[in-house]
Amino acid sequence: MTHIATSIRSAAPEALHPSLWRASQLAHSATRCVDTGFAALSAQLPGGGWPLGSLTELLLQQHGIGELRLLRPALAGLGKRPIVLLQPPHAPQALALAALGLEPSQLIWIRSGAKSGDALWAAEQVLRSGCCGALLLWQTHARGETLRRLHLAAQSGETLFCMLRPLAAAQDSSPAPLRLSLAPAAGGIEIGFVKRRGPQRDAPLFLPLTPSLLQRHATLDSDTPAVVAARSILPALV
Repeated sequence: MTHIATSIRSAAPEALHPSLWRASQLAHSATRCVDTGFAALSAQLPGGGWPLGSLTELLLQQHGIGELRLLRPALAGLGKRPIVLLQPPHAPQALALAALGLEPSQLIWIRSGAKSGDALWAAEQVLRSGCCGALLLWQTHARGETLRRLHLAAQSGETLFCMLRPLAAAQDSSPAPLRLSLAPAAGGIEIGFVKRRGPQRDAPLFLPLTPSLLQRHATLDSDTPAVVAARSILPALV
């Protein structure tokens, strides 16, 4: 019995169950991940990248600080699968997005009504349909049960699902396995690790971001992504 107990203590936690990990190490992701495109960031994330089929929260100090440039390598690596932009704070600029390597024909812009429930309903339908490579959802307020429902819907497929919320939401509980705070910094962005399956990291991670060629000179002479109503999302995606 002593030998068996010693073997159990010395065994790697993931050998006992895939959801176990030591507090001093990053967990092995139970889902497939897509490379972030930034080696320093990938090294700090369980599984070595953005998790698919899971809710990831990006908590922003303010909009437009480089969040899309941060996600660009992962979005560009999804192939030709549709990318849904749901309730962005500003109308997407197709020319600037194309400069990031995202084809306007690949993007679907959903602008729901005044009720936040419409956007959340649309998000759930996108996740359960499984036909999109990524869903970016901008949301100011979200109740705990809503987050759990969206996280459960995300687990039904392999969509890269990122919810972009205000930094103040970091104080709220969330079922999201990965929560990162984003703040502007000279020449890039600072990433704080609010929650991850692994050891706590207090110091933020600085990532340099290359400015887009069109960041300061983008014009509006290109077609914007197609806009669809929230309640008619499925016919537009299938």
